[in-house]
Formats: sequence, structure tokens, C-alpha cells
Amino acid sequence: MKLGFFGINVGPCIDPGVLADVAKAAEDAGYDSLWTGEHVVLPDPQVPPSPVPPETPFLDPAVALTWAAAATSTIRLATGIIILPQRNPLVLAKEFASLDVLSGGRVMLGVASGYLTQEFEALGIPFADRGPRTDEYIDAIREMWTSEKPSMAGKFASFSGIDAQPRPVQKPAPPIVIGGQSPPAYRRAIARGNEWYGFSLSLEETKACLDKLDEARARVERPGELGELIVSITPPVGTSDDDLRRYEDLGVHRLVPIGFLGDTAQMVAQIEHNAGVFG
Repeated sequence: MKLGFFGINVGPCIDPGVLADVAKAAEDAGYDSLWTGEHVVLPDPQVPPSPVPPETPFLDPAVALTWAAAATSTIRLATGIIILPQRNPLVLAKEFASLDVLSGGRVMLGVASGYLTQEFEALGIPFADRGPRTDEYIDAIREMWTSEKPSMAGKFASFSGIDAQPRPVQKPAPPIVIGGQSPPAYRRAIARGNEWYGFSLSLEETKACLDKLDEARARVERPGELGELIVSITPPVGTSDDDLRRYEDLGVHRLVPIGFLGDTAQMVAQIEHNAGVFG
């Protein structure tokens, strides 16, 4: 079982020294990846389904992962997730190609379509078309990363006669991770994703999601170049060690426990404990 650390850009990890220390501790413990969360803005006051209070600090994912990259040498750098329809896909492709170059090829770009209407309204992005916009933006990012002469003629992304160097170090491209627990997200993962990521899912919820991915797999053609769909799960806080071990039996490839709780010593202790569970 691979292990990731969720929240390297959240809460106490916004302190540059803490972020670097925790990133190094995770790498030293044998973790395979560091994961960011994202909300550009949050509803104030907090209202459902907003996951955290508005005063919760989030560093920008690309900035936080660049800092983590400078403090480490091998651990992978993942977004869990970026709300893709809120971003310009060409700018995002440039940012994460740059991070892949600076990190020596360690990027995993996790994306999803989002769910907070207040966030979309504040950013001036139509909420209703976030699904098809997400699909097109994934295609646009891959086109910018892999094509010798990038071009696209879509409803939401259209370009030609351009180039953007450098390309990512990873070939053909960094993995794209699809987040979300909805029929469009499962379809998107099968059709466009190297990986699928589920956040705060119990064993029972994970099993239900994997069944739905299988159902989507029966309906949606998976391009051969995407290979096996890798599954990563963040379990709920407080999941027992015995239950953590049971995720692997379901077919989960990577667990990404929430790690940004407590001070540096507590976070490092939890990292080492989790590594021991699977050691």
C-alpha cells in the first residue's frame, strides 16, 4: 500500500518551516506522495456543503508544492484536488509543467469539477457547465503537455498556432487524477484519468464507489494509453489501524490520510505511525 499525506498546504502547514519539515518527514518515512487541498475562496459564514470554516488557511497548491519540492528529492507532489473549471487550462498546464521540471518529474495533477456555488459565483465562473468545462480543460492540458504543435477547437478551450516550453519531464505526461463521487466523475476517471481519488471515504463508501467505477467501466471505453486506473482514498479521521489495512483488500492502491492536524511533532508522529501500520 502506498501512502500519501493530505493537507500539505492547509492549516499549520502554511508555515514555511513546518511545511518543509513535514514534507521531509513524509519522504523519510517512505510516503510516496504529498497532497494539497484547494478552495480559492470559502463561503462566509460557513454553510453546507462547505467543508471548513472560512478562516481556514489554504496556500495555493502550485506554490505549496513548489516549496515542498525544494525541501525534498523523491516524494511525489499531488493536488487533491484543483477545481479545474475555475482555472485557465493553459495557465495551469504551464504552472504544473514548470513544477514537473523543477521537481525532476514528480507531479500528479488531481482535478475535479467542484461543488460550492458560492465559490463559482465569486470567481465569475458558470456553475452549470462545470462538468463539460472540466472535460475540455483536461484535454487542453494534455494537448499542451504532449503535442508538438498544440491546438484545440472546443466550446470552452480553443487555440492554435502557439507553443509553451518547457514540456513536463514525465513522458508522455504527468498523471492526471480525477476526483469526485458522482456519475460524471466516474465516467471522467475511466475516459480521461490515470487515477481516481476519493476524499474522506469509509470502507463501505469506498466499496460503493469502486462498484460505481466498475459500472462506468462497462459503459465507457478506456483509452489503452491510460493503463490501469489507480485508486487513492483519504479515509475519515479516526479510522482504526485495522480498518486502514482493509482498504487494500478492496483494491485501493494508495491511502492518503489527513495529516495536517496538530503541531509539527504530532504530524510527524502520525506520519511515522501510519508508515508502521503498513511497514
